[in-house]
Amino acid sequence: MSIGNSPEDDRPSVEEDQPSAEHEQPSVEPDQPSIGRALQQARVEAGMTVDEVSTSTRVRIPIVHAIEQDDFSRSGGDVYARGHIRMIARAVGVDPAPLITQFDGEHGGRPTPTPAAPLFEAERIRPEPRRPNWTAAMVAAIVAVIGFVGFTLFSGDDGGGKSSTVAEGPSPEQKPATKAPASKPADPKPEPSDSAIAAVPKDKVTVKLSVVEDKSWISAKSHNGKLLFDGTLRKGDSKTFQDDERIDLILGNAGAIELYVNGKQVDDDFKSGQVERLSFTKGDPEAG
Repeated sequence: MSIGNSPEDDRPSVEEDQPSAEHEQPSVEPDQPSIGRALQQARVEAGMTVDEVSTSTRVRIPIVHAIEQDDFSRSGGDVYARGHIRMIARAVGVDPAPLITQFDGEHGGRPTPTPAAPLFEAERIRPEPRRPNWTAAMVAAIVAVIGFVGFTLFSGDDGGGKSSTVAEGPSPEQKPATKAPASKPADPKPEPSDSAIAAVPKDKVTVKLSVVEDKSWISAKSHNGKLLFDGTLRKGDSKTFQDDERIDLILGNAGAIELYVNGKQVDDDFKSGQVERLSFTKGDPEAG
């Protein structure tokens, strides 16, 4: 009879089978700050004011305040909101990629890009230049030559080539000229009224810009993103834009501009040197 270890001695101990309490409880990460809170903290750490962020990014001050409060409704849609977040993040010195990813996750994912080809289809399809109709031109030239020759023969000298002399003097059928009565001076043209300015198509949105002082940088796009104008206008210059649905504007030095939308003047307290982003539709004027 041999003395050895009992089979029970080979069983693992209770302490080895049971996992420790440290492995049962996963670590809990702190809550991720909201997009607006993250941008606001980054701005404060960068020592920048909302006015400085607005000047650097050309995003209006009310929109910057709204985004820092996680209100993206004033941005004009998810596409514009993503662009505003990206510009503000770069201005305050943070990486915009995580914030864009967080925004997409909270608002239904990244928007589907619009294909660029249909936007410029109308510009690519141009009618071919008409070729000159040489046959018609030759026929017209022949008719002109024949007519000239016939007229020359018909108006030749009559009666042996003797020329006839016509006595000078008034023709019996002619009446002596009478002095025309003095005409009344024309009435001065009336100044263009508001009703005349308002005579714009009802089925389109019409925007007219006039620079009344200094100069201003202007950018205008149609509702589908097509660039209508991008450049600088000086004092006295005007531009008129039309679209079927909407016109988006960026106005540099907005205080120097007089703005008419759908025939009505837009009275807004634009400041000199201020940058304004505006959108107008058929039912406007309504700035912002």
